[in-house]
This record gives sequence, C-alpha cells and structure tokens, in this order.
Amino acid sequence: MNKSYLKKNFRAGITVLVFLLGNVYVSAQNDLGGLSSAFDYIERNRLDSAEIALKAVLKNDPDNPLNPFLLNNLGTIQRRLGKRDEAILSYTAALGTFPKQSVFLESRASLFAEMGQAEHAIIDYSTLLEENPNNEEALYQRGLLYLQIKNTDRAEADFRRMLELNPKSLYARNGFASLAKFRGDYEEAEKIYNYLLDKEPENFNLYAGRAELYLLMKKPGKASSDINRAIRLAGDNSPNPYFYVIRYRTKLLLHEKESAINDWKKAIALGYTEEPDNTEEPAEGSIHKDQ
Repeated sequence: MNKSYLKKNFRAGITVLVFLLGNVYVSAQNDLGGLSSAFDYIERNRLDSAEIALKAVLKNDPDNPLNPFLLNNLGTIQRRLGKRDEAILSYTAALGTFPKQSVFLESRASLFAEMGQAEHAIIDYSTLLEENPNNEEALYQRGLLYLQIKNTDRAEADFRRMLELNPKSLYARNGFASLAKFRGDYEEAEKIYNYLLDKEPENFNLYAGRAELYLLMKKPGKASSDINRAIRLAGDNSPNPYFYVIRYRTKLLLHEKESAINDWKKAIALGYTEEPDNTEEPAEGSIHKDQ
C-alpha cells in the first residue's frame, strides 16, 4: 500500500458517499477545512497528522453522512502507520453503518488476512461475495485463505469459479499453482508458474511463489535467483516481508547464515511477526502471503 493508494481511497470514499446519498448534509460544510487539511497531509505523506485531522472531523460532527467513508479512510491511514488493531476498529465502525459495503469489506478482509486472521477474512470476503458472486478478486483472495486453513476443496471451488467467469484468468491459474504446491504436486505447480511468467515476466509475486516452490523442491539455487528477482522488481513500492523470509530460508539452505539473519531482521522490520522455524527448509505445502 502506498501514498497513491491512500489518495485514491480517500477520494473514492467521498465520491461514493455523495453518489449514494445524492446530497451531503449542510453541516458537512463546517468541516470542509478539516477534510482539506487531511487530504493535504496525505498528499505530503504526513500520515500522523492526517489521522489527527480525520479524528477531529469525526468528533466535531458525529452525525455527518460522510463519516462511514471517512472511518474507512482513517482505517487505511492507521493501517499504513502500523496501527492494525485501531484500523480494524475503524473499518468495523464503518461497516456498522453499511455492513455490506464492498469497499469497507475489502479493506477489513485484506487487513485480517495481513494479520494472519484467515477465518475472519474469509467471513468478510464471503459477505462480499453474497452481494457480488462474480467478484474475481474476492474469489481469488478467499481461495488463498482457504489454503491457509487447509480447506483445499473450497479453495479449488473458488479458483474453478474464477475460470468459469474468465477462462483466460491468470489469477485463477496462479491460484491453481498455489493449490498444486500445497498438495505436493510440484511439477504441475512449476508448469503453471512457468506459463504465468511467460505471460507476465515482470510480476514479482509470481517469482516469489516459484521461489517458494523451488525451496520445497530443494532447489535453493533456483529459489535464490527467483526471490532476488522478486525483491528487485518489487522495489520500495510494495515491500512484502515474506519475500525476505523466503530469501532467509534460501540462504540457510545455501549455508549463508550471516546474510540470512540480515534478511530475517529485514522481514521483522517490515512487519513480519511469526517466529523463525529454525529449520533449513520451509514447512511442507506452505504458501507465501499476499500472492
């Protein structure tokens, strides 16, 4: 998540609310200055100040119809600041007014997934899919979450539904690569990753997924090449701590322990919270996060 996402999310919240209600209460005019200040802070990446400004707007006008969307944006800012528990509360408050609003559900579901709370994330994605059963992104994310809780049948059902909706879906095939990897069908998974990378040679998530596969296949040299490329392609725009966990495990297999420790520290600094497994290979059938 980056600054441009925050700006887009902030604008979208206001635009959608005006569309839904047709007219904004006159009282909302009283806090246009506060909203403008919050947006300016987001523009300048001063997220601490943006959080304070949005909280002030919400406190000064608790009945403003903009508030659920402002709460969603507040949650996004808090998430970016690393205040995950507070972000969940903000998203939940927004959903208290609009319990089936897709933007709010997607926000909370993705954060639940990021926090390792797969069951909660699945509930939100399922609610979203009740309203929009053809939402491919929600099907994809829920399928990956089903893999995390080892429900392979439901994961497969979601990925197959995606192919029914879009037979050319690369995301669906990525889901099947994860499913094959989880089931231990490594040759099939490799074929799918190779196909996908031929279509999307700059997709860093695919390189990370194949790197993890090569670890499971005990091919650390190939894993090292893929994860280094994934990290290089991702750059600073989308730092994924699990990429560094994959490289940590790769370096352990290559007996580069001092360098591996540095990658583990990098993963922790980026928000990874799980304990090191103290082994020299990843858990069988694991899948990397945020594919």
